[in-house]
Amino acid sequence: MANTAQARKRARQASDAREHNMSLRSELRTAIKKVRKAIGTGDKAAAAAVFKDSQSIIDSISDKKIIHKNAASRHKSRLSAAIKGL
Repeated sequence: MANTAQARKRARQASDAREHNMSLRSELRTAIKKVRKAIGTGDKAAAAAVFKDSQSIIDSISDKKIIHKNAASRHKSRLSAAIKGL
């Protein structure tokens, strides 16, 4: 455990940041799962609508550097390609 006041504060801040980041990462995974579920139903219009909503979530999370911008781009590209393939 941290011995100094500074180290205790840093540990507390790190814990809060970790919880916040885990929450955002969970939100990202949920958004991706929603699109995949919509693709699974086979309805292209519904899948495109869900993808449009999820796209902004993916972008905002990559802007906060929770995931790398290239990873976000890869997710969007693959989801878009799956929707086009319907």
